[in-house]
Amino acid sequence: MLRLLTATSRLRLLTVTDACRYRLPTLAATSLHTATNDLCPNHISGVACGKLETSNFKFQQWGGYTVYRCPAVARLSSVANKESSHPTEAVEELYQKMLKSVEAQTMPPNAWLWSLISNCLNREDIKLLFQILQKLRIFRLSNLRIHSNFNSHLCMRVSEACTRADALDYGLKALWKHNIYGLTPSIGSAHYLLSYAKEHNDDKLMVKIMRVLEKNSMSLQPGTADIVFSICHNTNKWDLISKYSARFLKAGVKLHQTAFDIWMEFAAKIGDVQSIWKIGKLREKFVKRPTLSNGFSCAKGHLLEHNPETAAATIHILYKNLPDLKKPQVIDELQKLISQWPQEVIRKQKKEDKQALIEALKRDIPDMVSSLLNMGLDVTMDLKELSKQEA
Repeated sequence: MLRLLTATSRLRLLTVTDACRYRLPTLAATSLHTATNDLCPNHISGVACGKLETSNFKFQQWGGYTVYRCPAVARLSSVANKESSHPTEAVEELYQKMLKSVEAQTMPPNAWLWSLISNCLNREDIKLLFQILQKLRIFRLSNLRIHSNFNSHLCMRVSEACTRADALDYGLKALWKHNIYGLTPSIGSAHYLLSYAKEHNDDKLMVKIMRVLEKNSMSLQPGTADIVFSICHNTNKWDLISKYSARFLKAGVKLHQTAFDIWMEFAAKIGDVQSIWKIGKLREKFVKRPTLSNGFSCAKGHLLEHNPETAAATIHILYKNLPDLKKPQVIDELQKLISQWPQEVIRKQKKEDKQALIEALKRDIPDMVSSLLNMGLDVTMDLKELSKQEA
């Protein structure tokens, strides 16, 4: 896009095609410095055209005329859409059409509402969406005598739009059963918000969502646990995963294999041996097939209990039972256990316990590797990182 300074010191948006059509004269860098100084980093002065450059002017010849390039605007455009203080043109237009229809005592076509939802890009768009939803609910109730809410699929699309526009407070409003917008919340709607929290590693948002679900007696699903456990693991919140795992189990949710793997891996990461075995025993009730993550979590548990031979046997059995395509992954995970896991688990220990654990791991991990070699598993491991571990 081209941003040109007009005589009244305002910026006007023109496309590249427009620039060629009107054969714009050469733009002086000095005349544009003031207008673009606040828009472009590193005091970029010029007209945005193409990808972002930094510091100095870039220019391009079009039909004998020079156009300066300040690409900062291109990179900022998607952010600006979400932070805009004005609704987008498409949403504003649809909103006005629907509003006039309601004021004329006529129900707007459903296609207009769906189109408005799909076009929401920023917070102001979402505001208009929720305003029209409220007006439609009143119209349906008073004029059409329709007491039921919109179906849950529409609520899911509304929740998706809220995440797209970073309007999470509106997304939370959509999860309340008794709302003024005619929305029918479902766990699917909550999953859109939870997925946003996962993408942004936002455990605080996750807590808010789970609180709203609890207040509205929303049924939890195995997929909910997958997302929640993943957020807890990625944000290192063991207290939260302990809290919500108890809630899922109390609600009778049959956890997926993924949830158990994340949960056990987290327990092994913090060195909580009792939790590893407790989760593993619980896992057997729901999932029979062992996984790579599950097997190595158990192996780590044995190492924490100073049983390197048992840890080796666990890995060996896992290796034999895995498909041939997945067997190379065992070597990769074994190397991670040696080079990465000790540092993670040591970091989580109390200061007075760290040195003893370091010495134990420096002794037990090489013993485990030797046992694997004796069992016929061809492993060549780099133990240099292990020897560097210190409290």
